Amino acid sequence: MSLFSEVEVTLQTAFEVGLTEEEYNKVIEFLGRIPTYTELGVYGVMWSEHCSYKNSIKQLKTLPRSGGRLLVEAGAENAGLIDIGDGYAICFKIESHNHPSAIEPFQGAATGVGGILRDIFSMGARPIAALNSLRFGELNSERTKYLIRGVVGGIGHYGNSFGVPTVGGEIYFEDCYFDNPLINAMAVGIVKVGKTASATASGNGNPVFIVGSSTGRDGIHGASLLASREFDDETENMRPTVQVGDPFAEKLLLEATLELIKSGSVVGVQDMGAAGICCSTSEMSARGEVGMFVDLDKVPLREKGMSAYEIMLSESQERMLFIIDKDKIEIAKDICRKWDVPITQIGVVTNDGLLKVYREGKQVCELNADTLVLGGKAPQYDLPATMPSYLDIVNNVNVDSLDLKISLDESFIKILSSATIASKRWIFEQYDSQVRTNTVNIKGDAAVLRLKELPNKGIAVCTDCNSRYAYLDPYKGAMIAVAEAARNVVCVGAEPLAITNCLNFGNPYDKEVYWTFKEAVRGMGNACRELNTPVTGGNVSFHNESRDRAVFPTPTIGMLGLIEDIGHICSAGFKNEGDSIYFLGNDRHELGGSEYIKLFYGEVVGKCPDIDIDEEKRLQKVLLTIIRKGLINSAHDCSEGGIAVCLAEKSILSNNNIGAEIILPWDLSASSLFGESQSRVIVSLPQSNESKFEEICKKENVSFFKIGKTQKEKFTINNTISYNVEELRNIYENAIPSIMNKA
Repeated sequence: MSLFSEVEVTLQTAFEVGLTEEEYNKVIEFLGRIPTYTELGVYGVMWSEHCSYKNSIKQLKTLPRSGGRLLVEAGAENAGLIDIGDGYAICFKIESHNHPSAIEPFQGAATGVGGILRDIFSMGARPIAALNSLRFGELNSERTKYLIRGVVGGIGHYGNSFGVPTVGGEIYFEDCYFDNPLINAMAVGIVKVGKTASATASGNGNPVFIVGSSTGRDGIHGASLLASREFDDETENMRPTVQVGDPFAEKLLLEATLELIKSGSVVGVQDMGAAGICCSTSEMSARGEVGMFVDLDKVPLREKGMSAYEIMLSESQERMLFIIDKDKIEIAKDICRKWDVPITQIGVVTNDGLLKVYREGKQVCELNADTLVLGGKAPQYDLPATMPSYLDIVNNVNVDSLDLKISLDESFIKILSSATIASKRWIFEQYDSQVRTNTVNIKGDAAVLRLKELPNKGIAVCTDCNSRYAYLDPYKGAMIAVAEAARNVVCVGAEPLAITNCLNFGNPYDKEVYWTFKEAVRGMGNACRELNTPVTGGNVSFHNESRDRAVFPTPTIGMLGLIEDIGHICSAGFKNEGDSIYFLGNDRHELGGSEYIKLFYGEVVGKCPDIDIDEEKRLQKVLLTIIRKGLINSAHDCSEGGIAVCLAEKSILSNNNIGAEIILPWDLSASSLFGESQSRVIVSLPQSNESKFEEICKKENVSFFKIGKTQKEKFTINNTISYNVEELRNIYENAIPSIMNKA
């Protein structure tokens, strides 16, 4: 007998598929009867947080979800779409694959990449870049090393095999992610405006096709249970819920999908990701206000004896649901034959608004699609929220008064070689960053890509979030995540256009966790409104915790910036000997939540750094102006590790061992060297450009300090910290490999 064969449905059965008693009664009310087991499973997965956003949608609706250059409102399609001019648009999105990666890191991360790529090309956009944001426990743990090897291997395997460059990302190490790592995957594509496809079913009698791989039992309950529970002793037994990916099959599916859309035979298309067939059929039907007849006997299966429940909920990879124009079926089939991609009709579009599903000649589902989906009649909750009690403790630690008994020189080297700060080359060199030859630079504050379709234009993309700040103040921490992401694309010469987000939090039914979520959304929304970077969409991932700990609030931001002239870009590293070095921004020295405090005090304490959005806007305006005018040779954001680390990284990233002779205008202290105050950038420029540079800063009311000049091979700060650049580079580059390769 199949594991999920039709059984008698009771309230206990509803609990087992993730529904509450109230939700179960609502299902009965909608149907006017007791649901079948398959119907109950469909409601269970479609009303899970992962699919319905039932505990987050009310908050997400407060975000700026339209305006600017957005071509589709957030959530309206599979991914965001931004007009970049000249008839083209950039399609981009970020999503999580946290829980699968904790259980099976290689396949969990690989299928996370595969899923986000399908969201891009299902809209008719060709993927041109992938990024990621990764969080693990402390690196000295064997479990963490195991997870890193698996996750990095999975990301590299899928992206490299598929043929998309992985061009950027971030990696943090924090004890709170020990059980529950965060694996957020982002993808970017390009498409002609007006040539996109919609995830909408329409046209009574139009055929419904599965295009791509066959369906197995992998991934069942991935959305409803694996992504909607905490980790415990049973987690290891959930490996069957982790999908298995095939990047080579997806490459063929990509080419077939783009050609199908271009052919005009496609009425609508949606990736079969979370919740598989039941999600794609119900969401496409609800968007088009139509129904669908589905015969599961026609679904290509790779395992025997699969029940209707299993077929509907399977999350097998590399599958798409297509609505094809009934007069163009042969065109679609010919294209799929050309690319050796299976295409199978499993149903037709109807005009009654009902999702009718059959298996072995028997009807197993008859559901109103609108009752299943986000934006329809799926439940929406505003949960109780209470400010966390821990904030009174951690925020009241006076970090400036701590006597940590460590010299500034020793602090500098230990911070530079800490896992969160040190070079991630060991990781990113496992990714192909150059395939398709669009990549200009991956070593600055954001990745820069040329657009072959528009030879003079480029884009900059990055992912950003310092979750320590969000832990200390979720409102300010989320604002900082948006501001820093925007600042990073500005540092390479791009104008910030829009964001996508991946909101990673613990159990939303914990009042304190939900409070941090609401505050983070509020902060993110306010920052986006001020910076004119609307939210294109993204992902909410709750239940990121184990019995022992929850992750820090982690509102990861994916930022897109536009470079109007690819000739006017800027890199992070010093360029020329004898250039002047300027510090731009405020002279606050805030140690709260810094790498210095965590490394030497052992805990994340203090107050979150302040953020003044008006100050940030002025700084970014100045940066864009001086880059476009060609006045500076390098720009690098001051972030983790403060001024000292920013300067060291500029030397390490130089091509010719260009160091710096620095005289800071402040007393040397831990806070002045390693404080992580916001809205600060260090630039280098020819001495001949100083007057023009200073004039622009004064005009826009941006503070600046000349702090030194570049020099060959030597790096010094106030004659207190002194190293050869090559020595710094060895420390910075070898820190992570020495830990990962340690027996």
